[in-house]
Amino acid sequence: MLTLTTILNDARAAQAVFAHYSQEQLDACARAAGKALYDNAQELAEDAVNETGMGNVADKTLKNQSKSRNVWHYLKGKKSTGIIERDETNSMITIAHPAGVVGAVTPTTSPSMTIMCNVMCALKGGNAIVIAPHPRAKKVSAKTVSIINAELDKLEAPKKLVQCIEQPSMQLTSELMASVDVLVATGGPAMVKSAYSSGKPSFGVGAGNVQTIFDVDVDYQVAAQKVIAGRCFDNGIICSGDQSIIIPQTHYQQVIDAFTSQGAYYIEDQREADKLRDALFKDGYTNPDLIGQNVQVIAQHAGLDVPKAAKLIVVKSNGRDDDVLRSEKMCPVLSAFAYKDLHQAISIAKTNLEVRGKGHTCVIHSNTLEHIEKIGAALPVSRIAINEAGSLSVGGTLQNGFVPTGTLGCGFWGNNSTSENLNYQHMLNVQRIGFTMSDKSVPSDAEIWA
Repeated sequence: MLTLTTILNDARAAQAVFAHYSQEQLDACARAAGKALYDNAQELAEDAVNETGMGNVADKTLKNQSKSRNVWHYLKGKKSTGIIERDETNSMITIAHPAGVVGAVTPTTSPSMTIMCNVMCALKGGNAIVIAPHPRAKKVSAKTVSIINAELDKLEAPKKLVQCIEQPSMQLTSELMASVDVLVATGGPAMVKSAYSSGKPSFGVGAGNVQTIFDVDVDYQVAAQKVIAGRCFDNGIICSGDQSIIIPQTHYQQVIDAFTSQGAYYIEDQREADKLRDALFKDGYTNPDLIGQNVQVIAQHAGLDVPKAAKLIVVKSNGRDDDVLRSEKMCPVLSAFAYKDLHQAISIAKTNLEVRGKGHTCVIHSNTLEHIEKIGAALPVSRIAINEAGSLSVGGTLQNGFVPTGTLGCGFWGNNSTSENLNYQHMLNVQRIGFTMSDKSVPSDAEIWA
């Protein structure tokens, strides 16, 4: 087994060569990495489900395909090396340089897709990258890197440009964190905290706990269909998946009927809800045995009699501030809350975000811009999706303006260094050359302070 020192030395040697590649060559390598995942999407999805026991093959396949396609569509044609901008108005020249060796800590919930996103962004900027996968996904992670490298070899890219720690451990991951030029950590809170403590520039992400607010002016059947599709996707393990639905009290039953008519099992009785609470959470977090599992597995653990055809569980909160259902649930379960007015809807969402998920994402189903802007201005989240499912939108699609990515920053609200969707620009050193504009009019102090 290679030592970490050897891996890093090989990465630096490869990157020293790769740093001099032209824009066309960098783009060809980034494209090859994305296309490799696209072409092997189902096989890698099957491997991920078999190894981790989380999610489902159909959705992981779709995720691998759509994310690779969307990321490449975004990267294509953008400058990422050498002079990337000449600003004649302000007499500035901007030059992009590689960061060097990128370290990427990847999760068990979405191993191949996350690796692909990080690799594409790293290569786009002329970097080498070393992957530290979650131990529970080490085989599929290593296979993903191997498939990408096979395509890079066809382009005669430097060997060891993309590497994977094939026998990951906490110690090796910590050593990697302390040794690279920039670090991307996608995983649980403890891993992200470790990344920020590494002493290296780091981009970590916060926990998801997406609050979904329903307004009074939408088609609830359509809105419910979107929420269900997003919440059930890959058995609910995506961090941007809807977690709580916050419903106008005057339309509460109408919304619940929309969900149940489309395959949701609704729990209102709090004794039954308590069974779900006890099974679903351990120490305030989703029970590891239920992460990425389907409704039938969850119901069996909770001792609930749920129809076999049920797609997800919707459970009404008891309304107490300490209700554990306010937290993130990494499986197809939604908590439901009723509100009297928009002020209370915002208050419920804020309370839930304080439990977990501050800085991440909110979803609003509304056709009233004034309400959308009021909610947006009040909530501490980095991204808000309108009339869409969180898990199927805020990571970037071909039909919205969110940057396609597998890593969603949560800003200072979530103790993150960025509130953006992570992309290739976060893996660049950007140099600016400024010229004095001698003919530019200089205002007087009186004009400046007027």
